Amino acid sequence: MTTQDELRLGVIGLGRAFTLMLPTFVGHPKLRLVAASDPRKDAVSRFAAEFQAKGYDTPENLCADPDVQAVYVASPHQFHLEHVRLAAAHGKHILVEKPMALSVDACLAMIAAARNARVQLLVGHSHSYDLPYLRTRDMIVSGRYGRVRMINALNFTDFLYRPRRPEELDTQQGGGVVFSQAAHQIDVVRLLATSKAATVRAFTGNWDARRPTEGAYNAQMSFDDGTFASLTYSGYAHFDTDEFNGWRGELGQARDPDAYGRARMALKQAQSAADEIDIKNRRAYGPVGTDGFRIDPDMTHNHFGLVIVSCEHADLRPTPRGIIVYADENRWIEPIEQPRVPRAEVVDELYDAVFNGKPPLHSGAWGLATLEACLGILDSAGSGATVSLMHQV
Repeated sequence: MTTQDELRLGVIGLGRAFTLMLPTFVGHPKLRLVAASDPRKDAVSRFAAEFQAKGYDTPENLCADPDVQAVYVASPHQFHLEHVRLAAAHGKHILVEKPMALSVDACLAMIAAARNARVQLLVGHSHSYDLPYLRTRDMIVSGRYGRVRMINALNFTDFLYRPRRPEELDTQQGGGVVFSQAAHQIDVVRLLATSKAATVRAFTGNWDARRPTEGAYNAQMSFDDGTFASLTYSGYAHFDTDEFNGWRGELGQARDPDAYGRARMALKQAQSAADEIDIKNRRAYGPVGTDGFRIDPDMTHNHFGLVIVSCEHADLRPTPRGIIVYADENRWIEPIEQPRVPRAEVVDELYDAVFNGKPPLHSGAWGLATLEACLGILDSAGSGATVSLMHQV
């Protein structure tokens, strides 16, 4: 493949989100990392040396680089609007991390900026890019199992006890599990429902004064065709739904079921907010952080907990290795080939949008619909009312 066939990507933000996407960017044959900006100069220096790329001190300078074709906006949530507008103003295609933004108005402004600049805007990575969920959707759309009637999605993790910056524990600044984790779960459920979401009714849990934000939620969603869904998430580091996926982690890695309580124990090392930020930076890309881009040859596909789709003639359960079908008279598994590049579907969708003009599934409108549902969870939990959704696709 020649360089003309590669998508030249610049990165705004070399934090944890970038670290998780790095194996995808490095391993995918249709993408090349060409530039990055981050407030941490040492991280930018490492990036420039490691990838023979350019390092910039500001997002403005990165977006002005004519060699950059697309920008991955992986900055903290509250900066997404600013950075998407900046990239669009310089004619760059955009992949912005979930959640798309923190308000409906901000999402609408991002969509308008991309439309006016005639550039592609995609939102992700979210787990609705994962191949097991995409294959499950194909099975649903085939009609073989009848219509979707109910979806149950359940995920228990240690999310709240991973090292955080202060704003990640402040709901008003986009902290907590609703903005960061419900975006994944809502995306997956919306993908599999194959109908527009209509309403949400929810409860949230805020149970640890030392981590003063939402650590859990339960939401009931209805859809235009009568389908309904239950979404439950807990980040309180007790039960772990990886147990339901053969002790495969969210990123497809092997998990040790005996390593219980590791997140809470590691967090005890932090005596201050500065200590916690330092621990977090060690998990990000930088001089003391993870190398991040080594691909585990034993990995499976990504997942987001336990998901069961109840159709009229079968229950479908996507797993890291395939889809289990519980049909009227038989049970079997539809296997999925082992991934060569984790989350390759993200780059595939971005590449097809930029070079082939294929409308992306995870467009700005898609990201807005998911963010609206996240806000609906918070609104419903606060008011006790069912919230109608108005920006769904």
